[in-house]
Amino acid sequence: MGASETTALHVLPNRHADAPQQRDLDKCVHCGLCLNACPTYRELGVEMDSPRGRIYQMVQVATGKALMDEGYLEHMALCLGCRACETACPSGVEYGKLIEATRTEIQAKVRRPFPWGMVEDFAYGTLLQSPLLLRLLATGLWVYQKSGLEALVRASGLLKLMGPLGKIEHLTPEAQLPTFFTQYGKVFFAEGERKYRVALLGGCIANVFFARLHEATVRVLQKNGCEVVVPAAQGCCGALHAHAGRREQARALARNNIDALLQTKFDAIISNTGGCGATLKEYHELLEHDAAYHDRAKEFVSKLKDVNEFLDSIELNSKMGPVKRRVTYQDSCHLCHGQKVKVAPRKLLKAIPGLEFVEMPASDVCCGSAGVYNVVENEMAEEILVSKMRNVNSVAPEQIASSNPGCMIQLAAGSRKHGSGKLRENPEPVKHIVELLDEAYRNAR
Repeated sequence: MGASETTALHVLPNRHADAPQQRDLDKCVHCGLCLNACPTYRELGVEMDSPRGRIYQMVQVATGKALMDEGYLEHMALCLGCRACETACPSGVEYGKLIEATRTEIQAKVRRPFPWGMVEDFAYGTLLQSPLLLRLLATGLWVYQKSGLEALVRASGLLKLMGPLGKIEHLTPEAQLPTFFTQYGKVFFAEGERKYRVALLGGCIANVFFARLHEATVRVLQKNGCEVVVPAAQGCCGALHAHAGRREQARALARNNIDALLQTKFDAIISNTGGCGATLKEYHELLEHDAAYHDRAKEFVSKLKDVNEFLDSIELNSKMGPVKRRVTYQDSCHLCHGQKVKVAPRKLLKAIPGLEFVEMPASDVCCGSAGVYNVVENEMAEEILVSKMRNVNSVAPEQIASSNPGCMIQLAAGSRKHGSGKLRENPEPVKHIVELLDEAYRNAR
């Protein structure tokens, strides 16, 4: 279908309010420059699993020429939502907005089979929004992992009998106690002169699986003259909900965070999670038609900074000790393609004394994590991961640096399974850039 046909779209009047909008569909001229940027197209070579092909299908559904059949649902589900196509697109197609809108319409109109619908409703509607349940989950998982029961189950062969659950068990991250929820409501004073007052967002799952990363983030910010506040009333950012098409839940979570973080004046609101940050920076779009919150959402977004972005914007404290290690960097898709932050992480890595930074090929191609994609679309995620690890191994690093916890889980699993040389031998094959900075500051003592 050509560009002239797209502009003549007649969208059906009974569509969901959050379905893809005609003005957004019209932007695609079907040139195909997005194809090679798309991880699923690179793996499968199937037009319908490319951004251009998926937009064509969205148009067909919008005009009533096609139904939301199994094929349509499968092609939309197989999209990682990595947004690499946005970087490649010369026409400014906001593909991330389109795929989220499509999934919102699917979520509203297509009933999930039992029991998966109930499982998803509990996960998105209850678990991710409950600090108490997340802490209980962390405690139970910590006991399972530290008691030796996890190792016993893995050695017993029971995982082979668990079907799909057994295949994704290796992705289970280490539960960390105490969780970062214990730091909510606290203020951490700057080391030396206070130059900035910032708020740190903890999120949801990261508080129990990446508590030590959050603590490292606080220390690095303190080293750079920041008074760090961890607001008690903050909650899940809503990124996973938005990606899954649960837009109203995402909006409710956005309102809560806006209320929690605009009560006090901050120089910046800091996120250390590339995926969360992209959604946080789009709160004004999420609440576009909310008269009570749209302007406040714009104010919130104006202060939101990824931690790499923030540290690169200030005079970085250079009093670091050496970290003698060969390190490569994997771009977080939503940091690179969503937030357009690509240079800052590399500048920070190069600022660490003794660290040898090596660029891997195709560092901005998705690793297959993509929120919960590696869980729900594990087979495709594994294929993408194999390609990613091939590029990682080609530069023979000792460690991979990342800017997103989801990527860290996926890359750690990939390093254990497909890594080579010193990377495979490293007990910590993946670290967040902030953790490397924290190590450097500690080595200066």
